[in-house]
Amino acid sequence: MLPELLSPAGSPEALRAAVAAGADAVYIGGSAFNARINATNFTIEQIKEAADYCHKRGVRLHVTVNILILDREMIDALEYIKQLYLCGVDALICADMGLAREVHRLFPDLELHGSTQMSGHNLEAAKLMADMGFARMVTAREMRRDDIAYLCKNSPIDVEIFIHGAICVSHSGQCLMSSLIGGRSGNRGLCAQPCRMQYNGGYPLSIKDMCLATHIPEIIDMGVRSLKIEGRMKSPDYVYGVTRIYRRLLDEKRSATPNEIKELEALFSRSGFTDGYYAGKISKAMNGIRSESDKAATYKSSKKQTEAKPKEEIEPYNRNFDGEIELSDYTKQKAAKCLSARFYDPNTIPKDNPFDIVYLPLEKYDPKRANGVLLPPVIYDRDKEKVLQKIEQLAPEHIMLTNIGQLDIARRSGAHIHGDFRLNAFNARSAAALIELGMEDVILSPELTLAQIRDIITQKSVIIYGAQPLMLLEKRLLQKELRDRKNARFPIVTEGGRDILFNSQVTYMLDREKELKNAFINNRHFIFSTETSQEVKAVISAYEKHTPKNNGIRRIR
Repeated sequence: MLPELLSPAGSPEALRAAVAAGADAVYIGGSAFNARINATNFTIEQIKEAADYCHKRGVRLHVTVNILILDREMIDALEYIKQLYLCGVDALICADMGLAREVHRLFPDLELHGSTQMSGHNLEAAKLMADMGFARMVTAREMRRDDIAYLCKNSPIDVEIFIHGAICVSHSGQCLMSSLIGGRSGNRGLCAQPCRMQYNGGYPLSIKDMCLATHIPEIIDMGVRSLKIEGRMKSPDYVYGVTRIYRRLLDEKRSATPNEIKELEALFSRSGFTDGYYAGKISKAMNGIRSESDKAATYKSSKKQTEAKPKEEIEPYNRNFDGEIELSDYTKQKAAKCLSARFYDPNTIPKDNPFDIVYLPLEKYDPKRANGVLLPPVIYDRDKEKVLQKIEQLAPEHIMLTNIGQLDIARRSGAHIHGDFRLNAFNARSAAALIELGMEDVILSPELTLAQIRDIITQKSVIIYGAQPLMLLEKRLLQKELRDRKNARFPIVTEGGRDILFNSQVTYMLDREKELKNAFINNRHFIFSTETSQEVKAVISAYEKHTPKNNGIRRIR
């Protein structure tokens, strides 16, 4: 059986182009709650028309609700999803665990797909999503072919991969750069694309678009369920042209010819394409920018139209929902007081420190200096056994989960389990879902304000000091720092064999005790990345004395 060809549409015109070009399914976003909020997008009336249009032509319609949801938005989001349900959409692409839990409870027959924003990259993540009611996992775009093949063979749910289009230099769902330095959250659909800007006089964060058109036969053989084309911000001509070529490749079960690659490049490219992640060939050759010649090629690209291929006609879905949208109860339990810190250099940990838990990255863990292990942000299936053996050897008292696919490792360790900010706990229900999985507490998203944090009454922790990790980079930069055009310095630290790009400013709430207490922040976390031993001691002293600082810092507002 051929995999589904899933095409993007940011407008009704693009949707019709995708269907005409032979898409098996189309994914769109509504006017709210999606990660491409600046696309034209669809009103509810247009979504109903789109569902009917697609179903009459045997095409499925998926809708993205793939941003993190605030507590005050939860009812509105569910009311919106109720309307999508009644429109007859076939699947909902979701990134927020709390929202997904509510959707599965209220609309159990609405198919849920775990967005790539959930950072799913191993079998344990797929199993956990299956337990939560997801029918499909959209995998991380950094996965290699062997890891994808293993997942397809063993996953209890469908596997969807991206095969074409723009890719982020950071693991999806793990980038806070646009949010924390520019106030435009990528996790909320407003990414300003800081990765496309200049650093160190060049473009080290700008990656070419992905193209897997030369790997189609082996992808078919793997058993991937759905092949996804990125591009909801692209024109109908782009959607039509790219979909048409991949439709041909799938039907003929072959790889693209050089001429077909040239056609794809003419439609849109950034100095060509890359298959570096998929092929396991990560290098500088993956970097690329949108050049003037690229723009000229797109402008000259012919605009072709054709009639839709005959497809089996089906009737639009007729659904009813008689219930009311009410939120489920969740655990309301104030966390016990706890002071914790992560260090990226064991040598900077003071012998006498006030921290109940001291975390070190797994590869740097020293039981004489720390009692908690910080798991690597990415653990592919090929790495799991080595990590398990290492954890068993070290026997830490505490373990910090950085991805939902690590729960089995943490449980088998016998350690106290804690959730990292990388889990994107953005509301009370996503935090409660993580607590119910066995975590004693979870560090809330650094994007939240004090008022939003205050409303999450559960076993929560908050980062009150430290340079925030902004990007998780599979493609290493091999530099100590990046400098932007304003000469702001972004440190780079290696963790788990990957580069972590840190903010140029430190979060500093050491002098805001009243605000912390008013937001019920009893469990507090520190990040020490590039600080010296003396600087660490000074920070601890500042916390104990509530020493104010006003320059070069970031506040939780």
